Amino acid sequence: GGGGQNEGNHEESGETERTREFPPACTGSATMATTTSSFQSYLTGKLAGVKRLSYFRTPVYIMGLHLFKPPQDWAVSFADLQEIGKKQFRHKDEKISSFNYKMAENAGVRKEGSYLPPGITRSKHPGEPKDTSIRAAREEAEEVMFTSVRELLEEKGLKARDVDVVVVNCSLFNPTPSLAAMIINHFEMRSDVIVYNLGGMGCSAGVISIGLVNEILQCHKNCRALVVSTENITQNYYQGTNRSMSIPNHLFKVGGAAILLSNKPKDRRKAKYRLMHTVRSHFGAKDDSYQCVFQQEDDEGFRGVRLDKSLMKIAGEALTKNIEKLGTVALPLGEQLKFVWDQLVRKKFGKRKGRPPFVPDFKKAFDHFCIHAGGRGVLDAMIENLSLTEDHLKPSRQTLWEFGNTSSSSIWYELAWMETHGRVKRGDVVWQIAFGSGFKCNSAVWKSMKDNGKVHRCWTEEREKRLLNKSYKGSFVEADGSARYVDHEVETAQELMDSHMGGDGLQSFKKSFRRKLGRRGGEPLLKKDQ
Repeated sequence: GGGGQNEGNHEESGETERTREFPPACTGSATMATTTSSFQSYLTGKLAGVKRLSYFRTPVYIMGLHLFKPPQDWAVSFADLQEIGKKQFRHKDEKISSFNYKMAENAGVRKEGSYLPPGITRSKHPGEPKDTSIRAAREEAEEVMFTSVRELLEEKGLKARDVDVVVVNCSLFNPTPSLAAMIINHFEMRSDVIVYNLGGMGCSAGVISIGLVNEILQCHKNCRALVVSTENITQNYYQGTNRSMSIPNHLFKVGGAAILLSNKPKDRRKAKYRLMHTVRSHFGAKDDSYQCVFQQEDDEGFRGVRLDKSLMKIAGEALTKNIEKLGTVALPLGEQLKFVWDQLVRKKFGKRKGRPPFVPDFKKAFDHFCIHAGGRGVLDAMIENLSLTEDHLKPSRQTLWEFGNTSSSSIWYELAWMETHGRVKRGDVVWQIAFGSGFKCNSAVWKSMKDNGKVHRCWTEEREKRLLNKSYKGSFVEADGSARYVDHEVETAQELMDSHMGGDGLQSFKKSFRRKLGRRGGEPLLKKDQ
């Protein structure tokens, strides 16, 4: 899918087309819809007619993950929520107010103790306005991302300079400098780190980030990669009264995850999971799919995300297409052959059109299911369509109840829940599947390398250690948070222009260039009159 912003040093764009041997291995220049680490799965996928299928040889492992647990003072009661969203809950039109009360009751998210950022929760005090400034949004992002990355690196005994690749995804908040740049600046990472900042890609962007890291690690050996998946609520809490745009207020809450991956052979024995397959499906060519989750202003000018009534139907169609591809590579051989034969008979010979398609038993392929906690309705539909049990969906329902829809990080909260409750054993296979705007449906399949029984802080009563060093660096704000004089108040217009575009700026660039590169053979790189 589109929408990714690439920032920093990356080497893929200059690659020339290579002559590939059969089967094709993944390279950084290929954009893949389906990837597999199994040669057998590659063959069955090709036999089933999967066109964009690549076989990757370099193993990619998860070394660790940390899930952000919001501070207790970010939690709000239902009374607080009613005050924060008083335009919706106390509207004189009963259709609007009753709709919001029903959503609060039936969304599958707890009404007492859900988490919102300080910029929003300050309005629970009557008369206090919400703070939706860029600064407030950045401070929310800092608390979530920096805490998660700090805890993950400390747990694994690594320094920030040990990280070779950084991929950050956040759909609705994409400032300049980017969120990825914020992490690099705060942790003082190396200048040659490969960096991507993905924006606007919705709740399935966590799996997209994993797919991107997999592609990068196929052509960059002996690397460690950091993936940070989050969403930002501060500037995206809807303040209008449109019912379709009010739904996200009841679902989306604060959350984030940091995941450390590696392709280093020496990391194999410490690895938690190995990546087996990825499947990416994008349906944005169809207008109804493209528009079913759409950020816009309402008729009063309030910005929000509209969820169309057709969303569940489109999600079902996207799931069907995604598992058509996934089934050809991830199912046990017996189920694969049945599934492939059914697909061949239908597509190649035009038979069985009047009969329902063969639905494989995915419980034979996967031991655990991390299904994006998008809402109660989505989870109910997954049970019915995939013939799952309530126990299979318990990680998703618990995540939705405890943390709400945390967007792209929800599948990682679910995996952490499984580990905390000792469910994941050596050899178990975990399926992560997520839906997102665009419209997208993406899957990742992992095999557990050991018994994973870590107790994650987010699923205990223990609180996170707060950030001691806030690093917001706005141009008009001093380090202590006090206001700085605006530049035009201390410089004339001519002086300011010269420093940016005139001779002063050019001389500053020259001096900096000379200092960094020094001299060659005793001669300056730039002569004084240049």
